[in-house]
Amino acid sequence: MMNDAALREQICRLAKSMFDRGLTGGSTGNISARTADGGLLVSPTGTSFGRLDPGRLSHFDAAGRHIAGDPPTKEMPLHAAFYETRSTAGAVVHLHSCHSVAWSMMPEVDPDNFLPPLTPYAIMKLGRVKLLPFFRPGDPAMGAAVRGLAGKRTAVMLANHGPVVAGKDVEAACNAIEELEDTARLAILMRGYDARMLTPAQVSDLVTRFDVEWDD
Repeated sequence: MMNDAALREQICRLAKSMFDRGLTGGSTGNISARTADGGLLVSPTGTSFGRLDPGRLSHFDAAGRHIAGDPPTKEMPLHAAFYETRSTAGAVVHLHSCHSVAWSMMPEVDPDNFLPPLTPYAIMKLGRVKLLPFFRPGDPAMGAAVRGLAGKRTAVMLANHGPVVAGKDVEAACNAIEELEDTARLAILMRGYDARMLTPAQVSDLVTRFDVEWDD
């Protein structure tokens, strides 16, 4: 695991990359990562992904106490729920990405399998994505909803709000959430067409070959 200074720089660099490409705007979105000593570095409340300061990231110790940096994002209960229920989680990213939010409003979306099987990569990187109902931003009930999944999902979509993805590290979490947004964009582009999706047999092969978490 990288040292604290390098992790701070990586968080800010990847956040800015997503901001610069329009994956989240204004002061929306939040990101966190495990430190080598079991603590957390978290983007502060009210900050922009395009202008995060490595030295001002919120710092929590392994006991969950805020020990340094600016006050954290109000979505801390959401992040904490992923870390508490998924032992492999090394980072959590939440965006307000346009196409995934738009897809969450479509009436045909399956809440237990948010993304249609359009490409192999979303299946490989995300498994099944759970669509959660709308919650007021910052509502602790979001954390309770994630805990209710008992660690079985690596990604959830907050209806009318945005995706949240846990990964083994910051880079993996960012790559996966970008795949989620790209797949939602494809779903919208294909909406109304008789698109050829992956077959159940092809999905099953991917799940088996790449050891994908794919609960019912």
